[in-house]
Amino acid sequence: MRTFGVEEELLIVDPASGEPLALADALLAGIGAAGTETADADDAEDTDADDASAVLGPRTGLSHELKLEQIETQTRPCRSHAELLRQIRRGRTMASDAARSHGARIAALATSPVDSATHTTPDPRYAMMLERFGITAHEQLTCGFHVHTSIASPEEGVLVLDRIRDKVAVLTAISANSPYWRGLATGFESYRTQAWNRWPSSGPSAVFGSLASYRRVVRRLIETGVLLDEGMIYFDARLSRNNPTVEVRVADVCLRSEDAALIAVLVRALVETAVRESATGIEPSSVPTALLRLASWQASNFALRNDLLDFTTFRPAPAADVVWSLVEYLEPVLAEQGELELAQTGVAEILQRGNGATEQRGIANEYSGNDGGQPDPAALAAVVRHAVRETMPEAAPPSDTKSMPVLTWVRQDWRGADI
Repeated sequence: MRTFGVEEELLIVDPASGEPLALADALLAGIGAAGTETADADDAEDTDADDASAVLGPRTGLSHELKLEQIETQTRPCRSHAELLRQIRRGRTMASDAARSHGARIAALATSPVDSATHTTPDPRYAMMLERFGITAHEQLTCGFHVHTSIASPEEGVLVLDRIRDKVAVLTAISANSPYWRGLATGFESYRTQAWNRWPSSGPSAVFGSLASYRRVVRRLIETGVLLDEGMIYFDARLSRNNPTVEVRVADVCLRSEDAALIAVLVRALVETAVRESATGIEPSSVPTALLRLASWQASNFALRNDLLDFTTFRPAPAADVVWSLVEYLEPVLAEQGELELAQTGVAEILQRGNGATEQRGIANEYSGNDGGQPDPAALAAVVRHAVRETMPEAAPPSDTKSMPVLTWVRQDWRGADI
């Protein structure tokens, strides 16, 4: 089975008001002072000897992102769903413990429901992005969920990219967790997708056909001078620069760890299915990139509430039917890897209870009595508190809103300027 791992971007929030707090550097400094974490024996049991150094070596698993109001967790390469789920929970626990030490909390929300200024992580590259991309960079407080799946070679990776491009919008619909943006109801289920697609190189890509073609496209994009570097190749799926993986980047960060692990299982099955199709001579779909953009937009707008574009016909179909079609398409690989029942159960649960966007809107409507209208600040604060509880359900009872405000208020003084 291919190894896979994930990156989760999480918001750092005030436990009472729900406001994002610019504390990432303080959290990471505290973790660094406390030392790094070492993986436990449960993880070692799921890993081959060749991966022992990745399991047993020191690591923190947390890093900066563009904004100081967010923090990123990373798992190491995993082989099983159970191992990955433990890693996701551990990353959230590390981030939560660090946030709590400063009176803050973490929330797996793909955008901030509560309006707030944002503060850019002090870094020369980020400073260049602010200068070059203006309001797009200034406002870009979005939290995505990136899945890395191992590949045998970059050539194999391009074969995968060509064959999954028409299907990944379904993952956006399943994971959608951003209906609110800075105090406003957006009308979208994944507004993160809309905000993210303001970057010039984001979104679906065309069929490449070969590694040479992929490299040529990347080189041409950089040579335009519009992008700073290869790190700004923000395709929906791309070859990772630093790992021998395909990186699928379309999902919102998921409210629940279990949903995140499910998305990763589906992505790994997509990668393996694509490799097998290539080996048997099945050509990638030639669907135009313009249609893929519409599929992504539809998934961002409606997610599971209405029709999606079916990935075989690109005509409207009930969202549940499209999601089940993806599971059916992946069934041979999921069954072989012992993950079919897991995937079926997980998908059924999401379709029944809704995704993170469904939950956010439900909490806001229940709190304010405003069915679908613009929620008031108190309702949005309740949305964030609910997200804190679901992000780390074992960490604290629902009544836990005790804050240690000293560092929080120091950071509030920064609100006048973006750095």
